Amino acid sequence: MTNHTMVTEFTLLGIPETEGLENALLFLFSTMYACALLGNFLILTAITTSPRLHTPMYFFLGNLSIFDLGFCSTTAPKMLSYLSGWGGGISFQGCVVQHFFYHCLGCTLCFLYTVMAYDRFVAICFPLRYTIIMNHRVCCVLATGTWMSGCVHATILTSLTFQLPYCGPSEVSYYFCDMPAVLLLACEDSSLAQRVGFTNVGLLSLICFFLIIVSYTRIGISISKIRSTEGRQRAFSTCSAHLTAIMCVYGPVIVIYLQPNPSPLLSAIIQILHNLVTPTINPLIYSLRNKDVKAALRHVFLKRCLSLEVNENS
Repeated sequence: MTNHTMVTEFTLLGIPETEGLENALLFLFSTMYACALLGNFLILTAITTSPRLHTPMYFFLGNLSIFDLGFCSTTAPKMLSYLSGWGGGISFQGCVVQHFFYHCLGCTLCFLYTVMAYDRFVAICFPLRYTIIMNHRVCCVLATGTWMSGCVHATILTSLTFQLPYCGPSEVSYYFCDMPAVLLLACEDSSLAQRVGFTNVGLLSLICFFLIIVSYTRIGISISKIRSTEGRQRAFSTCSAHLTAIMCVYGPVIVIYLQPNPSPLLSAIIQILHNLVTPTINPLIYSLRNKDVKAALRHVFLKRCLSLEVNENS
């Protein structure tokens, strides 16, 4: 790849059709990025410091917060740099790294949502055997499997994209190094890489989405058999947040990668929803409205305040 590559730096042209809106977008996306970092950091703090939250459900929520932190940080800093007027230059190696981590974390999120749906399925359909089925070893194996699958998936897509020679032009008509935009600059025919890559991403998302639908169909059947209204509401509340997040994640991926010629502006809007908005609202729809999480955070802050008072008095 190195011997045939003449381009040493790409230029990211930014979000299509947004000329003159840089300052407004910079303020909006900076605020969202800061909220995403703060919210997910608070979730991780609550889960790691509270023994009551050391359960399979919160274990996977902690993983989700880690992935959200990495996922939004893969594209947001470079986008904010471009909007600030620092230019959109990115080295060839930096483009490869950004592409790899974007698809690694994105694929990992798809698998993680599928695993979380399975966790909810076991909790509601087999409540008496839940702790036996979802034991610590099983949770670690599932979490490790999501990471490994994401790495394999990203390695395939990155190899397909950057094994082609790039000898100019070097301007990427997008705000980060994504496969559809970069392949347009290849000096050789990239149709095979496009078909394989787009089909891989689209079908992977559809398969995971199908498995989630199967899990929630079984969950819905089990909830309908609960006699008490309070019991049904409690069971449904544990799943509603997950379903909301799924609609925000799988919809954009399927729309982008199963379209033969997606609109650049539409793709950018959907990608920003996927890359930045979802990590921002996940802490709200998942955990910060949860009584156990809020109690854990209050305990952390009270403990911190007491520690500061003791240090000042001493």
